[in-house]
Amino acid sequence: MREVNLSAGRIVQYGHWGRPVLVFPSEGGTAHEYADRGMVHALAPLIEAGRIKVYCVDSRDAGAWSARHLPIEERARQHEQFEAWIVGEVVPFVHDDTGPDIIATGSSLGAYHALNLALRHAHLVPQAICLSGNYDVGSWAAWGERGDATYFNNPADYVPGLHGAHLDWLRSRLSLVLVCGQGQWEDTTGSLEQTRRMAGMLHGKGIPCELDVWGPRWPHDWPSWRAQIAKHLPRFC
Repeated sequence: MREVNLSAGRIVQYGHWGRPVLVFPSEGGTAHEYADRGMVHALAPLIEAGRIKVYCVDSRDAGAWSARHLPIEERARQHEQFEAWIVGEVVPFVHDDTGPDIIATGSSLGAYHALNLALRHAHLVPQAICLSGNYDVGSWAAWGERGDATYFNNPADYVPGLHGAHLDWLRSRLSLVLVCGQGQWEDTTGSLEQTRRMAGMLHGKGIPCELDVWGPRWPHDWPSWRAQIAKHLPRFC
């Protein structure tokens, strides 16, 4: 494990070589969450074999999507500052350290971050594995008038509008995996409904997307996500 401080945040790394995996934590989580919750251990065979190098970042959700005292458009603008840091500092650091073709992943709210980043910046992040995400920011107890910042950071809004040459490029570039269980909290968080809905939108646009729905004994929780990432990630590295 190695911790690196950049100008606006930190990265915690695991591994010495391999395909870079950028990890977004769950809502309010830290860069150490992936290890603390057993996800790094679940990927230990890949890390030790030099097949992946994992880069974990801190959440900034408290000042953005989780800031329920702010109207949704301001929350979206705050999120854009976080994304600008990811694109402007984290991705170049990863490229210099390991190389291109980053896989983004995350669980719960982290899954939203992974999918949104891949869809908006497929030239940098051509693949995402998203576990138990909700991809409609308007469903997060949001209030206030929506503007461009909300629209362009809400996959449930902008995916239906994708068209033309840009859509053709996304079809040729992206590979997405959406995973969700049917156990406890997958319904109350909206994850199961939104995962199926987003997969349908992506399929409708011809964007490569694999939908993997697990059974009722798999809740919205870390034991599920450890099993799910251990199943899917080895196929891509």
